[in-house]
Amino acid sequence: MAKKTLRVLCAFVIFVNIMFGFLNIDKPSGMTSHDVVAKIRRRATQITGAEIKVGHAGTLDPMATGVLVVCLGAAARLSDYVMAETKRYRARVHLGVTTDSEDADGAVTGTQPIDGVTEADALATLPALMGEIAQIPPMVSAIKQGGRKLYELARAGQIVEREPRHVRIDALTLSEWQPPTFTLDVTCSAGTYIRSLGRDIGVALGVGAHLSALTRLASGDFTLENAISLETLLAANEWGSYIMDARRALAYLPTLTLNAADVDAIQHGRSIRVAFVGEALAYDESGTLIALVRGDEGMCKPQKVFL
Repeated sequence: MAKKTLRVLCAFVIFVNIMFGFLNIDKPSGMTSHDVVAKIRRRATQITGAEIKVGHAGTLDPMATGVLVVCLGAAARLSDYVMAETKRYRARVHLGVTTDSEDADGAVTGTQPIDGVTEADALATLPALMGEIAQIPPMVSAIKQGGRKLYELARAGQIVEREPRHVRIDALTLSEWQPPTFTLDVTCSAGTYIRSLGRDIGVALGVGAHLSALTRLASGDFTLENAISLETLLAANEWGSYIMDARRALAYLPTLTLNAADVDAIQHGRSIRVAFVGEALAYDESGTLIALVRGDEGMCKPQKVFL
């Protein structure tokens, strides 16, 4: 009887451990990132019979669609590493209308005629927004100031000075011109506010602007072409084919393969002697992820241990 109970327990643990990795979700418009996470958490719990930790790596506004990386199980502890990767967006900007949120979900705060504004004028604003730039975050954002999130202050009717944030714009092209709207294709660093790009172009043109649509095309190796709809995921009873493991999701990190003695040391929080500098994903000889480690001065220390 005890052996049978042990077999059932082991099978259950293995089943639950399958829920470790990342999902590439094509987020629908009208839902918050938190809404998506909550639905996936409930479904994961139904499938496994256990409460599964679920989070996301990089918020998308309710209006926005496209790639939302969802972290399952202990992979949530690697969310910062997924969020740090380069992003690609397609954004539609509406000229001549400003809103309090700098996007289409906000209340209109002003209008300006756009007569005389040409595609050449819009193109001329782009070079100043390329490369390393200082960007003023929108008031409707989750950045904290004075211990409160900016969007909380905005809801209370408060507008405060915001510290510029340094971001990187690798590519910025105007792919479609249909006034009063135009479309931008953007490749940028994590932390870039696309709403702020649209706002700054409107300011430069002297007519104001807001973001009217946004799709995240890619976050690192997670692309829209390979994303799964939330509806499809929730209807599935087996998610193995949809889950991306850490080796693929964090391909920019080097990997180490540890022998049994080093695995034991890392699992117990001890350093090991490995000539490696920087961060890496450490695996055992069977290919199981053991830890995120950092090497320096001939020693390798565990940063996040997963087994």
